[in-house]
Amino acid sequence: MIFNFYKYHGAGNDFIVIYGEHYVPSFSKENIVKLCDRKYGIGADGVMLIKYHEDYDFEMQFFNPDGSSSFCGNGSRCAVLFCFHNGICTRKCHFLTNDGSHHGEVMGPGLVKIDINSPIKVEPLNNGDFSINTGSPHYIKFKDDIDYSGFLGDCKAIRNSEPYIENGINVNMVKILDNEIKIRTYERGVEDETLSCGSGVTAAALCYAQINKTNQSVNVRTKGGLLKVDFDKENGSFNNVYLTGPAQFVYRGEIQL
Repeated sequence: MIFNFYKYHGAGNDFIVIYGEHYVPSFSKENIVKLCDRKYGIGADGVMLIKYHEDYDFEMQFFNPDGSSSFCGNGSRCAVLFCFHNGICTRKCHFLTNDGSHHGEVMGPGLVKIDINSPIKVEPLNNGDFSINTGSPHYIKFKDDIDYSGFLGDCKAIRNSEPYIENGINVNMVKILDNEIKIRTYERGVEDETLSCGSGVTAAALCYAQINKTNQSVNVRTKGGLLKVDFDKENGSFNNVYLTGPAQFVYRGEIQL
């Protein structure tokens, strides 16, 4: 079967988008793995299937490179931009994805905002680190230096430790700077570092806001670009959480599976 695909990225987090006005093919786990393979496939941090839904502007099903499913913040922002580019929705939209419904908005050329389902609660761990779910589960560790040679080894050790080994967890190392925070993320399903992770950016920003007792927006610098997280803090939880950042169309093509 030969089918069309689109390539988008959100702050360097790259995705394959597949859409058909009347029909979207189903893909096996093996198909997803092959599509995301950077040697033998297209190469991506995930695959998004855009489908019609009678109650929403569109539905987006997201798959990690290993074929598993999860919520994806940057993927959702790219899906909003794709649907806007292709006349599926206007600048403001309401869509369904892996963890439920979301609202999205194209703020300007290459700038997209989505809401993150809330309330969200930061869970302190006994070792001083944090656990938080922003649509996907995240482990947050604040460090003075995150650009060190043992980054991948430390992340893999956490991701494969109890109690995370069965379902996995995304691991984030975060450094506090003067007016922003800097982050590196190891993503489950990718099983490697990515240039950016939208739900990880959100998780790190909320943990930072928790320990610094701030209600102001948090700017988060990733290897792929700068993103912003807005929120309201109420009774120990975070509500009205929004993730804003860059998104871009890269190219379109066709592939045979």
